[in-house]
Amino acid sequence: MLGAVVARPPAVLAAFVALFAALGACGSAPAGSHDVTTAPHGARAAAFGAKLTRIGTFAAPTYLTQAPGDARRLFVVEQAGRIRVVRDGRVLRAPFLDIRSKVVSGGEQGLLGLAFAPDYARSGRFYVDYTDVNGDTRIVEYRRGASRDRASPRSARQLLFQDQPEDNHNGGQLAFGPDGLLYIGLGDGGGGDDQHGRIGNGQSLGTLLGKILRIDPRPRGRRPYRIPRGNPFVGRRDARPAIYAWGLRNPWRFSFDRATGDMAIGDVGQDHVEEVDFRRRGTARGVNFGWRAFEGTRVEDPSLHIRGDVKPVLEYTHDHGCSVTGGYVIRDPRLPALDGRYVYGDYCQGDLLTAKLRQNGASERRPLDLHVDALSSFGEDDAGHVYVVSLNGPVYRLDPR
Repeated sequence: MLGAVVARPPAVLAAFVALFAALGACGSAPAGSHDVTTAPHGARAAAFGAKLTRIGTFAAPTYLTQAPGDARRLFVVEQAGRIRVVRDGRVLRAPFLDIRSKVVSGGEQGLLGLAFAPDYARSGRFYVDYTDVNGDTRIVEYRRGASRDRASPRSARQLLFQDQPEDNHNGGQLAFGPDGLLYIGLGDGGGGDDQHGRIGNGQSLGTLLGKILRIDPRPRGRRPYRIPRGNPFVGRRDARPAIYAWGLRNPWRFSFDRATGDMAIGDVGQDHVEEVDFRRRGTARGVNFGWRAFEGTRVEDPSLHIRGDVKPVLEYTHDHGCSVTGGYVIRDPRLPALDGRYVYGDYCQGDLLTAKLRQNGASERRPLDLHVDALSSFGEDDAGHVYVVSLNGPVYRLDPR
């Protein structure tokens, strides 16, 4: 996930490997040239009734989403700076948006995130997260053009700029929550072991790095966005008011359960542990997830004594992967055996895994017997169908057998 396993999406497989090493969470990309394998007679895949259907092949794709109210189109983000359109099952030649001249791409950098405003059908507003030519993060608003297949490049309005000390751990996820507000994932600034300052960026409320932010992206006067009154650190002089949750290393991919509003975060680890964090709707507000004092539940820095941090509900060691790729709680009515199960994976290991998430832990962890090399991301459309993205190029939909 460019941001740990995916937070560093390269344009080619070799770049993927470098990507993971940079994150400090990976070993090497998986061997083999195949993109997807389904166990020929996989008992679990059959029991869950799932298979993978390829919908297209792209240039180092990092994400997929759909605009509210537009069931005809899917939007695929390419690392180098393009957003491609799949309309009625066909990949259009002309991109929806092409900002390659503004984007530095390679390793964990590039065009990393896309989110459409809840009122997109009326307003045409959408937001992108990319690494600019100087290596810094920009969150920019654009608007749809005259055609639903094309955006207006001239409509760009910058919401947020974040200086990046290193070229890894950029985060990159953008998502509108059940409250209609925009959530933004930022990594800890890169390097290794959150090396920035005595307590690191993850534990400092004076920086946006190592956090999930929550903003109202509508401008207010000369300010490019608004701070929601319910943000946990509003009014504190020692804290940035846009911060919603903290203590994260590289939250490459997070998501909201479309049925409950619960939040799941795949936070890429350092050298030992990958983790998934989970909170019921609204209860991630103000939560400290523990990095760099902890990597998962493992003590990373014994000199940091923090209180009240929340432990992951699911974790695994680097014996089983290198960089977690967070996914979605499945709510696809075509896949009843998977309803309510969280699907996720690992960039290096590639197998699709599921579990039931609860605030006090995870249960029934099971593989799907489905595999995708260079597993960079998951996506979801308006109908609840889940997609699987390979940095190698292919994008798949999780379908019933």
